[in-house]
Formats: sequence, C-alpha cells, structure tokens
Amino acid sequence: MKQIATLADPFAAAYLRLPGQIRGMLLLLCATILFSGMHALIRHVGEAQHPFEMAFFRNLFGFIVLAPFFLRYGFSILRTQRLGLHALRGTVHVGSMLLFFSAVTIAPLATVAAMTFTAPLFVTLGAVFLLGEKIRHRRVGALLLGFAGVMIVLRPGISELETGALLALGSSVIWATALLMIKVLSRTESSVTLTAYMTLFLTPLSAIPAAFVWQWPTWEELGWLALMGTVGTAGHLFLAQAFREADATTVLPVDFLRLIWASLLGYFLFGQIPEALVWVGGAVIFSSTIYLAYREAVVTRRTRKETDPPIPPG
Repeated sequence: MKQIATLADPFAAAYLRLPGQIRGMLLLLCATILFSGMHALIRHVGEAQHPFEMAFFRNLFGFIVLAPFFLRYGFSILRTQRLGLHALRGTVHVGSMLLFFSAVTIAPLATVAAMTFTAPLFVTLGAVFLLGEKIRHRRVGALLLGFAGVMIVLRPGISELETGALLALGSSVIWATALLMIKVLSRTESSVTLTAYMTLFLTPLSAIPAAFVWQWPTWEELGWLALMGTVGTAGHLFLAQAFREADATTVLPVDFLRLIWASLLGYFLFGQIPEALVWVGGAVIFSSTIYLAYREAVVTRRTRKETDPPIPPG
C-alpha cells in the first residue's frame, strides 16, 4: 500500500498545482464518464431486473459506500429541525429515480441524456412559481429556447411520442422539485447533513416499490448491481467536488459530454443509432441551461456583494 501511495504522490501534487477551474472541469469529466457508465449498466441489468428493483439496489450499495464517511462525522450531522422536508425530498427523489430507471431500460441512451438536460429549466420555472423568485426577459428567452429544444427531441405531431423520452422528461420535472427542496433546505442545513439524510431515506423508500416487483437477482446480476451503485455514488462525489473547485458556469459545459458518451455506449453496446434531431435538440436544451446558469451566477454575485456574508464551506 505504501508503494501505491508513493507512486500516487507525484500525480496528486501535479493535480493540486492545476488551476481550480481545470480541476473542476477534470472532475466533471470523470463524473460524466461514471454517470454514463451507470446508465449503460442500468440498460444491461434491466434486461433481467425490474427498474424499481434496480433503483433499490443502486441506493443500497450507495449507502454502503458512504456509510464509513458518515460514521466519521458521528450523529451530530443528523441534527435538524426540518425532518419532514428531508423525508419529502427523499420521497420525491425516489419518484424521479423510478421514472429515470424505467426510461433508461426502454429508450435510447442518447435520448435519455438529452432529456436530463431539462432539469435546470424546470428548476427556474419552479423557483418563479413556488419560491417567488423573479426573472427577466433574458432568462425567459432562455427558457423558451430550452423548451423549443424539448420539442425538437420529442417532435410531437410529427412522430409518435416515445414512452421512454416522456418518462425521462417526467423524471427531470420531479428531480427539479427535489432540487428546489434542496435549495430551501440549504438555507439552514449543511451539505453533509443534506447528503446524510438523502442516503438514509433513499434506501428504505425505494424498497417499498421494489417489494411489489421483487425477484431475487443472481450472483452475477448482484455483482452488476453493486458496480452500478458504486459507480453512481462515485459520480455524485466527483460532481460535488467539481462544483467546489470552480464556478458552475466554468465547469458545466463539460456536462454536454454525457450526450456524446451516451451515444457511443448506446451504439457500441446496444446497437442504438442516435438520431440527428436528438443531438440538435439536446444541444439547444443544453445551451439554454448554460445561459441560465450564467445569469444565475451573475445575479447571485450581485446579491452576495450587496447583502450576503461569506458562506463557509460545508
């Protein structure tokens, strides 16, 4: 082990010498690869296992991976006055996962990836109608552009609507609701507490729908499920660290690589030929979300400059 650590030291030192923006982009690059790999695993295991059961095992193995991390912090991270909202957020998160896993098992991976880019659009809409935030004409224009991209991918009235694409879109809507809850919770809760409650709630809540379709996996399938949970959890850790290293507007363009990885994996592993309009629509949606992130960053910087004190990490 000491030899491995010694070999890793030069790489770690070189990594730390990189500018924060580059580190953030590299971390998000790794996250896109991990998430795309997880989606391919869902598609593969989905040939034998129900999506609801896969979602349960994804959460179970994710909990196992993160348990040592939480034990290090002790029970102090569970102190909260908003247990009900944590539980509601967990329930909504599970609903989004169930739709997403179902979508991946029946729709082309590239189509699902394109639809996942819509979540920031629904977050912006929800912030306006549910949280009372105000947006101006620039962000309204970006929203309209984003939903035009959705229409390009779905092509309603021109081709038959794909069930998988609609499930992925529905998953993004529900996931946006969970993100809005995180936005509210983050006013009083630390990121460690948010992650701890998410991990604690997701496994038992996802076990309920899984129980209705349960069939015991084979040892081989269990190995794939364990890999899926580990890869997915690692992806979230890389994603979180990427946004700690650099501003969202700096690293987010790298996220478009998910559409490229999804197209390549879909083609080489499952014989899925990505449609040109999925790429066009995905690019339009992604461009609009990048602009929304940029405007959000501008507004946030102005607000913090005028009113907010510095926020400590964690």
